[in-house]
Amino acid sequence: MIAVAALVGAAEPGSRLGTEEELRSQCGVSVGTFNEALRLLQSRGLVTVKPGPGGGLFSAEQSPMVRLGNSVLALDAQQSDVANAVRIRDALDPLLIEDALWHASPADISGLKEHITAMETAVGTADPVAFVHANWRLHAAIAAISPNALLSTPTCWTSSRPTR
Repeated sequence: MIAVAALVGAAEPGSRLGTEEELRSQCGVSVGTFNEALRLLQSRGLVTVKPGPGGGLFSAEQSPMVRLGNSVLALDAQQSDVANAVRIRDALDPLLIEDALWHASPADISGLKEHITAMETAVGTADPVAFVHANWRLHAAIAAISPNALLSTPTCWTSSRPTR
């Protein structure tokens, strides 16, 4: 699938890349493997699929938010990348929290308190892993409350985090 990703990267937005069968054959992978890779490329906003005559896979026009999300997803787990993501999150947190508090319902506030309680429990039981997981869930919940798509979308709040 690296071949298709490279093709997408080199293509102009809206360019036809070929049919699914053409690309699958070019990659030399099974139908299942190709379909899974295609779902990943679509979910990242890299390709679109158009049915019918003249259809096939096309390089997608990426919005700035999609490009930002893909850039963050492309970061590897190097210490400097993690530290930079945390710095960005820390810089934007006050704006996000203020926005969320202006728009939070009583149920939202209750949910945030549950995440804070989970963090307190993790501290009390000296469980750093549980604390980190609860902290990520708290940040994701705060981001979900904000109606500001630009502010609440950065991937450092909503993905590439531990789940538990």
